[in-house]
Amino acid sequence: MSQLPPTQDQPTEKSGASRLLRGSSVVGAATMLSRVAGLARDMALARFAGAGDAADAFFVAFKIPNFFRRLFAEGAFAQAFVPVLAEYRQKGGIAAARALNDRVAGALGGVLLLVTLFGVLCAPIVTGIFAFGWWWDGSEREKFDLAAGMLQITFPYLMLISLAGFTGAILNSFDRFAIPALTPIMLNLVLIGAATVGTAWFDPEILALAWGVLFAGVVQLLFQLPFLAREGLLPKPKWDWSHPGVRKILRLMAPAIFGVSVTQISLVLDTLLASFLPSGSVSWLYFSDRLTELPLGVFGVAVATVILPSLSRLHSDGDPRRFRHTLDWALRSVTFISLPAAVALVVLAEPLLTTLFQYGQMQPRDMQMAAWSLRAYALGLLAFMLIKVLAPGYFARQDTYTPVRFGLIAISAKMVLSLLFVIPLNHYFKLGHMGLALATACQAAINAWLLYKGLRRDDVYMPEAGWGRYLLRLFAANLAMVAALLGLLHVWEAWSAWGWFERAWRMGVIVAAGGSAYLLALFVSGLRPRHFRATS
Repeated sequence: MSQLPPTQDQPTEKSGASRLLRGSSVVGAATMLSRVAGLARDMALARFAGAGDAADAFFVAFKIPNFFRRLFAEGAFAQAFVPVLAEYRQKGGIAAARALNDRVAGALGGVLLLVTLFGVLCAPIVTGIFAFGWWWDGSEREKFDLAAGMLQITFPYLMLISLAGFTGAILNSFDRFAIPALTPIMLNLVLIGAATVGTAWFDPEILALAWGVLFAGVVQLLFQLPFLAREGLLPKPKWDWSHPGVRKILRLMAPAIFGVSVTQISLVLDTLLASFLPSGSVSWLYFSDRLTELPLGVFGVAVATVILPSLSRLHSDGDPRRFRHTLDWALRSVTFISLPAAVALVVLAEPLLTTLFQYGQMQPRDMQMAAWSLRAYALGLLAFMLIKVLAPGYFARQDTYTPVRFGLIAISAKMVLSLLFVIPLNHYFKLGHMGLALATACQAAINAWLLYKGLRRDDVYMPEAGWGRYLLRLFAANLAMVAALLGLLHVWEAWSAWGWFERAWRMGVIVAAGGSAYLLALFVSGLRPRHFRATS
């Protein structure tokens, strides 16, 4: 039986893979710029605030609106909204998609406004939930009051960044990936300015960062609106909860909200436990987590951002073969990056942190402590990236229940491990804040395994030929990279004694040598760019 020639709405497998590669490259490049700016931001924060009480208070005040942002915007909402928007666009055209956007904008905006008002008015109560240890310990009450005061300033960031996430999801659904990926740069640039220039106008100086967060939210939202308008996609909010698309998104969001809520409760538990640990624990976890987020944000999130709209369209078109192939391509891509990134973070943890953050108020002990949690986070980096790729395999099919169920299992295990590592085992092994990071890595591993097995069980994904040889090549290449890294670290040891320029060029040489050894070993083993392209 002869095949019909591909139409504009039915691209060939090769052109589909090319679009994915092009889209992920755009998102990856834009996200790389954002992450570099993020590192510059964290360097400015480390130099200005260090890892003391004021820094801990700010990071809690910044973490709380981000907690709700993941709940309302990037978590449950995005997982439900993008597939439904893709369905409306495929079946009803641009007019149907615009009508859906208008009503979602009205519903989401109204809910966010109410939540924001609650957060501002009840800031001390909310802070007490996240940092109960500071309220309980009378000697920490000043830090608690500072965090609560800053939360009243930072909480409206929730509404602003959630709406920015909504507009970014619209652009992504129409294959406009660059602008949403560039938007986070605005937060980084504003906070750099607040830490380096704005502190002169505030007392205490740390308040400059809180106001910087609020201003950055305004900038991030306004930055995307002209691009939406140019594409004719600017929503006109309408209060209409009876629209079928809105009701469908709410129905899909229900299990996802529950799952994301449990995830965020797990993070609340981490912050709560950290508030009982030595001063600086919250900051050590923050800086080590930021380094883990670099490869995860640049590559894992980039691939996941691109494949969700594509998988949603393939599911609507009823094309399971290309659906499986797209997932396989994504898994190979993130594995290619995540394995060497995780290994490098474990080997280079302390010198890398020292190079980036040990300036001003930051002390060598802070870097030693942050290095332990960085190594623990790095053990879960591969799993974190796999989750970013495997979860869209469910969301694209409008199945939000199954990933939630798997997530609940993984998070329940993490909460038990967090309590175990920080309370009884901490007495014997002194895990401290590293125990919280290690529990997070274990959670990611459990979640990734359950997602993978679920896709295999439902015959949604089947690994394509060549995975065994591919993994052997990656293993050998990582050994070559470790040999190069350890060799140079043996020669260069006095990282704390050097200035920023000496640290920077030496770290640049080490990273370049390790990356070159990895790529050269892969080339010698026979791996070529064509192995990441679509099969005919």
